Amino acid sequence: MELECGVCLVRPWRKADAEPITRHANDREVWLNLRDRFPHPYGVADAAAYIRSVAARTPPTSFVIEVAGEPTGGIALRLGEDIERCGAEIGYWLGRAYWGRGIMTAAVRAVTAYAFGSLDLLRVFALPFSGNAASARVLEKAGYVREGLLRSSAIKAGQVRDQFLYATIRP
Repeated sequence: MELECGVCLVRPWRKADAEPITRHANDREVWLNLRDRFPHPYGVADAAAYIRSVAARTPPTSFVIEVAGEPTGGIALRLGEDIERCGAEIGYWLGRAYWGRGIMTAAVRAVTAYAFGSLDLLRVFALPFSGNAASARVLEKAGYVREGLLRSSAIKAGQVRDQFLYATIRP
């Protein structure tokens, strides 16, 4: 399964992605806006372990973002369970060299359409840190609506952080 986005290609991870993705993932500025399960520093072994962990998932829910043939970031859906099985959380990151080009907006739109069309979900949401204006803008441009502010809901790099709640509902 591949999702052509115009400015990028969203596709399943491959073993060969481990080395090139590390160049973009091993960046503190990237890490500061992600969950702690995304390590820093980030090495080839971290990338290889992640790729192994998501390779066999059915349906596929974790993808690499490729630009001009180069792996540049990742995007994934964390499917809800039990009474929340109708939704998923979307998370994403992109190498700093590719920020500000509309790549992530295109990828979020494509994966959201996949979530609604292929996974039959009703709702997709995201929880960017309130200080991450770029991520909030990506979500807004992709059609997500800010539903609220989760005060003091996360700790990152020793700092208590607020998170915005953004969501979109299947049309």
